[in-house]
Amino acid sequence: MAEIVRMPKLSDTMTEGVVAAWHKNVGDKVQAGDLLAEIETDKATMEFESFQEGVLLHVGVETGGTAPVDSILAILGKEGEDISELLAQEKEAPKKESTEEAPKQEPEPTQKEAPAPAAKESTPTPTSQPSESASQTSQGFSDDHGRIKASPLARSMARDRGIDLRNVKGSGDQGRIVRRDIEDFKGAPLPSLNHLAGAPAGVESSRDEKVSQMRKTIARRLAESKFTAPHFYLTMDMDMDEVVKARKAINERLDTKVSFNDIVIKAVALALKKHPEVNASWLGDTIRYHEHVHMGVAVAVPDGLVVPVIRHADQKSLVHIASEVRDFAGRAREKKIQPDEMQGNTFSISNLGMYGIEEFTAIINPPDACILAVGAIRQEPVVKDAQIVVGNRMKVTLSCDHRVVDGAKGSEFLRSLKGMLEQPLMMLA
Repeated sequence: MAEIVRMPKLSDTMTEGVVAAWHKNVGDKVQAGDLLAEIETDKATMEFESFQEGVLLHVGVETGGTAPVDSILAILGKEGEDISELLAQEKEAPKKESTEEAPKQEPEPTQKEAPAPAAKESTPTPTSQPSESASQTSQGFSDDHGRIKASPLARSMARDRGIDLRNVKGSGDQGRIVRRDIEDFKGAPLPSLNHLAGAPAGVESSRDEKVSQMRKTIARRLAESKFTAPHFYLTMDMDMDEVVKARKAINERLDTKVSFNDIVIKAVALALKKHPEVNASWLGDTIRYHEHVHMGVAVAVPDGLVVPVIRHADQKSLVHIASEVRDFAGRAREKKIQPDEMQGNTFSISNLGMYGIEEFTAIINPPDACILAVGAIRQEPVVKDAQIVVGNRMKVTLSCDHRVVDGAKGSEFLRSLKGMLEQPLMMLA
């Protein structure tokens, strides 16, 4: 008997998924444990294995299409089995529910049943780059329609390096293009398609891109945070002369290089141990004060922002923190980071210093009560011992949820952090 394979819920915040690629075509035999498809969630692209076995009789969401959790992803059954009655029952169910509970919302099931045509209807105007949905289709897996076999990582690497996958010979299973094929590729990259720069004067040009699952989640969560948590901000300027010296000495003696951000993470973690009122979460009827320090570190990725979590950051060495941050950043950009690695944060840090930003404010990452925005280290004249000298300065801004943290508590935390950074030996005490 035919069975429905439904769109899985692959993360705690996932409400809908995008089919990045199919590994099976209609008519293929599927065994339990076979890789069926790759699903893009709001946090990562994840491989989805079949729990059933049978012949793939129906694909409910085409490559690049979006569908809500629990909707039909595919149907497996016996070869030649009639599934028309099963599809009809599935269509009738939401209609009945809609009629009983909310008659005005009847059109919604129709929208959900056919996400693929909606993607086809949006035809972007001349652009400098292909849209995300177009790139997923052109770099999809090979089938009777001539799509190219490639892993998600290979597609991402090819896109970053400007490599046309049609020119790459795959060495994976059934000619599938994998990471090593992109790394070993010797051909010329794609030419730059700068339509906007070459457009004649007076011609208007723009492009529309489908909003990714990650961008939708960022928009929803940060809007909720900004409009429900009463933010206030505390900024402090810090002397970084001793940190600059300490980092240079550390990196001269170690194989693993330590960044300024790694040192800030360690200092913040130790300061939080002294001020548990700041290492807290708003839970509605209660405030939870955490005795452990799980540090969320914002990492920029092509689709937006992810926040992997360094657990027990106060107990880890600078080298350990540096290695973990580097690993998280690399896997986050390749969409290989797992959902459970982005959960459980008790405090977050956002650092834009590497972009030359001297000062900014960050939106609190729920359920944290605070987030620290870290600016660039800048050189400027300062007065020391009645002499004007060149000093290294850095501004940090603490965003606080006023329901949890008051101004005095936030200021005391920043004062402790300032002491840690201006006298790094305090971190060893």
